[in-house]
Amino acid sequence: MRIHFIAIGGSAMHNLALALAHKGYQITGSDDVIFEPSKSRLEAKDLLPEQFGWFPEKIQKELDAVVLGMHAKADNPELLRAQELGLTIYSYPEFLYEQSKNKTRVVIGGSHGKTTITSMILHVIKYHQIPVDYMVGAQLEGFDRMVHLTEENDFIVLEGDEYLSSPIDRRPKFHLYRPNIALLSGIAWDHINVFPTFENYVEQFRIFVDSIVEGGSITFNEEDPVVKKVVEASENQIRKLPYSTPDYEVVNGETLLSTPEGPMPISVFGKHNLSNLAGAKWICQNMGVDEADFYEAIATFKGASKRLEKIAEGKNCIAFKDFAHAPSKVMATTTAVKEQYPDRRLVACLELHTYSSFNPDFLKEYKGALNLADEAVIFFLPESVAIKKLKEVTPEQIMEAFARKDLKVFTDAESFHAFIQHMDYSNTTLLLMSSGNYGGLDLGELTRSIENV
Repeated sequence: MRIHFIAIGGSAMHNLALALAHKGYQITGSDDVIFEPSKSRLEAKDLLPEQFGWFPEKIQKELDAVVLGMHAKADNPELLRAQELGLTIYSYPEFLYEQSKNKTRVVIGGSHGKTTITSMILHVIKYHQIPVDYMVGAQLEGFDRMVHLTEENDFIVLEGDEYLSSPIDRRPKFHLYRPNIALLSGIAWDHINVFPTFENYVEQFRIFVDSIVEGGSITFNEEDPVVKKVVEASENQIRKLPYSTPDYEVVNGETLLSTPEGPMPISVFGKHNLSNLAGAKWICQNMGVDEADFYEAIATFKGASKRLEKIAEGKNCIAFKDFAHAPSKVMATTTAVKEQYPDRRLVACLELHTYSSFNPDFLKEYKGALNLADEAVIFFLPESVAIKKLKEVTPEQIMEAFARKDLKVFTDAESFHAFIQHMDYSNTTLLLMSSGNYGGLDLGELTRSIENV
């Protein structure tokens, strides 16, 4: 098949392009800008466009399909040409469904935890050499790509994102997968630019549960009251399988998970990650992995990229970075780190840079999120607010929203970097949280500083 990608450089899009090229498809693509690591990975497989920009002449009637990325606009010249020629146009999730409609689809949904849960499942499956197709939102150790597609594998494991499918398809991605086996980890308001009210956001998860094929199953976090309400209210003819956080204890900075064979040390920590582990266990069991085999495999799981990832460790200091940016995840991550290292000073730094985090109404959701940090720091760039064409956000607004009078707020990268680099790291845990890059913070230099403490 001949497939053209409009906006091939995206994290998900370029991984799908690589997967299809590996499968033997003829792939072309366009984009107006492509960043690393997408650029190098596409170039290595001879899929990098010769020129950046949009070229309608690339769209020929001989194409079997066009895959449209979210980065493109509805008036994209290549999209308009494809529409004019009457070509088949797929959004990213539509194409994944098309590739998997004859497989058993396992879809992991939730406002938070879905990447970690999907990663845990894939780690266990790979450990036991069970062949599956997959799509996950983070690069995993031991996996070449974030997407893998075959003709022969029976299962496909999909991370179910609730964000929009494409510029011309405003449905959330996870509405299109039609799962046979589904999981719902938690519901906490996010993507305020698309879902302006909490009720509107929750409705997307109701639709997801109702989209599960008849006779399928939903494994759900019964400790989340919104999730429980949504699942129990659904009249879909499916099995409803609750899970909750397993018993565990933290001893000298090590998390010990209670198992039928006794306490087992694991690398991931924090209540939210142990809850994720419980959900992953039930899904793996639904896929034919027994409990003992799950525990054997999960003992070697180190975590998903950017999810509570240890970046440095010295004699008296340890540093983590985490993708956390939504209020519930910020609170869960801060709590987890403090629980793991209760006798160390916790310095928690959060970068605000998403559309939601600059909205005055949504900012209030962060109240108490950093309360367990001994020292709490917020970093944001006013120009990020301006680029999003939002009203100015002041440090005073942020301090009021977080309800913490001793909150340190930095509004320029240089001052924030100086604070991080010159901090006294003795007996300290540093936690960096963002889906951005902390204003270009040199993590290598930071790592060297900490390792010398």
